Amino acid sequence: MKLEEFARQLRRRSEVVFFTGAGISTESGVPDFRSPGGIWTRYAPVYYDEFVSSEAARIRYWKMKRETHELYKNVRPNVGHYSIAAFEQRGQLLGLITQNVDGLHTLAGVSPERVVELHGTDRKVSCLSCEKEFDPGPIYARLREGVMPAPCDACGGLLKPATVSFGQSMPVAAMKRAQEWSEAAGVFIVVGSSLVVQPAATFPVIAKQNGALLAIVNRDPTPLDAMADYNFRGAIGEFFTLLNPLLSDG
Repeated sequence: MKLEEFARQLRRRSEVVFFTGAGISTESGVPDFRSPGGIWTRYAPVYYDEFVSSEAARIRYWKMKRETHELYKNVRPNVGHYSIAAFEQRGQLLGLITQNVDGLHTLAGVSPERVVELHGTDRKVSCLSCEKEFDPGPIYARLREGVMPAPCDACGGLLKPATVSFGQSMPVAAMKRAQEWSEAAGVFIVVGSSLVVQPAATFPVIAKQNGALLAIVNRDPTPLDAMADYNFRGAIGEFFTLLNPLLSDG
């Protein structure tokens, strides 16, 4: 299928679901944590049970998170984020499922109720016991002064960035909504994901099995390319720059 045909079919659909991965955010200057020089090449992962049980592990974890917080303060959405937000403005967006924790989709204008952040968000801190949420700004400001986060002021529980750590259970409600959107999608568009991280990579399969038109937009090949109705190999910004004018045609 050529881009023009994909755009023609896309114009007729209202149940569009996007599934985004690190590739859309790298074009905003957010490094892929798994790539050379990324976070996971410079910090040993802190597993969830370590965070809960060890103060030393919490110190290591917060040091790493302080670095990502400083990065996210300065990054901004790019054409890919804004193009996806435009689908909601046109009444076509059923939902957006993202593996990213940078919060750039909501900054671009996608309504929170239309976003499922499978791995949580680095733009919030929450209590592991009562789930009260905290503004991360003051917490990270104290961290820069060497002061570790205090216990939750509501219940005394441990505070943690609202992201899913290694060994931590995936959020049940988020996974359920992502599955529902995948089953109901008329068009399912993967943007910037290698589709190798499970269980998230099963959602395009679920969508295709339920009759959705499947498109994959990524710089590199993915394991699901042969299943897709449309593949685009290249920069995400380039894809949307080519696609957007076609969506207003005819």
